[in-house]
Amino acid sequence: MYLRDHWYVAALSSELESKPLSRQILGEHVAIFRSESGEVVALADQCPHRGYPLSLGTVVGDQLVCGYHGFTFDCSGTCVAVPGQDRIPSRADVRKYPLVEQGLWVWIWMGRGEADLSKLPATPWLVDTQNWSSVGGVAKIDAAFEFLVDNLLDLSHETFLHNGSIGTPEVATTPIEVEVDEEANVVRVYRHMKSVDCPPFYSRTTGLKGKIDRWQDIEYFAPGFYLLHARIAPVDQPPLPDGTDDHAFHMKIFYGLTPSSEGKVYDFWALARDFCVGDDEIDRFLEKMQAAVVQEDVDALNILQVRASGTAEVNEVSIKIDRGGLAARRALVAMKDAVARK
Repeated sequence: MYLRDHWYVAALSSELESKPLSRQILGEHVAIFRSESGEVVALADQCPHRGYPLSLGTVVGDQLVCGYHGFTFDCSGTCVAVPGQDRIPSRADVRKYPLVEQGLWVWIWMGRGEADLSKLPATPWLVDTQNWSSVGGVAKIDAAFEFLVDNLLDLSHETFLHNGSIGTPEVATTPIEVEVDEEANVVRVYRHMKSVDCPPFYSRTTGLKGKIDRWQDIEYFAPGFYLLHARIAPVDQPPLPDGTDDHAFHMKIFYGLTPSSEGKVYDFWALARDFCVGDDEIDRFLEKMQAAVVQEDVDALNILQVRASGTAEVNEVSIKIDRGGLAARRALVAMKDAVARK
C-alpha cells in the first residue's frame, strides 16, 4: 500500500527542461517537464488516445504534443487539439499532478484530492542562496522503500560501509537518543560525539584537523522526507547560551525517499552548508563525495533486496542502535493502518 496523500520529491530542478522526463512514482507513470514560460508541469504519462507515453512527446510553448498521433495538452492536462477534427472528445484530458519547486528539488502531490500545502516539507536552506550553498543528486535503488528507511535511520553503518569518507569508529559506538512524535509521524534520532576524529568528508571542506565534536541530529518526516542536521565544531565548543553557533560548521543533509514501484525506490539527496558559501571547488568535492556515499548505500541495499527476494527467510536481530529505525517502521505501519481504516 502506498501512502498517497503526501508530498514526494519527483525530480531535481536541473533535470527539468523542454524534453519531458519519464518517472514512475508510487506505481504511476508521470511525464514531467518545464514549459517555455518556466512552469514545471507533471501530467499522467499516457495519451488517452492509444496509450502512448506523453514523455516521448514534444513541448511546444506551454503545450505537450503526443509523439504518436499529435494529441495536444495544455499545462492543466486539458486536451486542446486532436488531429483531423475540431471536436475534442470529452474524455481526452489527462491528470495533472500538483508540483512545487523548492531550490534543487521539485515536489509532487500524489494524492487524489486537492494538494495539502501544509504537509509540504520545509527546506529553506535549499532556497537561501545568500547564506547556504547546496548540491544534489538522485539514485535509483532496486530495493524496497523500507530498506532505505532503515539505512538512513541507523547511521552506525557509516563506520563500516563509508569508512573512507564519513565513517569513524565513534559513529557506531556512541549511544543515541530517540524521540517519536506519533501525532505528526516524526522520528528524531540524536547522536552527539565528543572529541572524535574528523573524517575526510569534513576535514577537506572545513579545514578542521584532528579531534572535533560532531553532532548528527536526524528528523524523519514519514513517509518521504529525511533531514540530518550535522554540526562540526572544535572540541569543547558547544553552542553559546543564546543559541549562537558561529564557531561551528553546519550542514543540512536531505533525502527524499520516493517509492517508484514494488521493490524500487528513488533516493534524492541534497547537501546545504553555511561555510565556504559560493565556493565552486567545495561544491564539486562534496557532490562527488556524497554521490560516492550514496552509491555505497545503493550497492548494499540492492544486495539486501536480492537476499530478501530469495527463498530463505531472514530472521532479524535488533539492538539498541536500531531504535530509530524500528520507530520509523512503526510510524509507517500506523500510517498505513489509518489509511486502511478509512
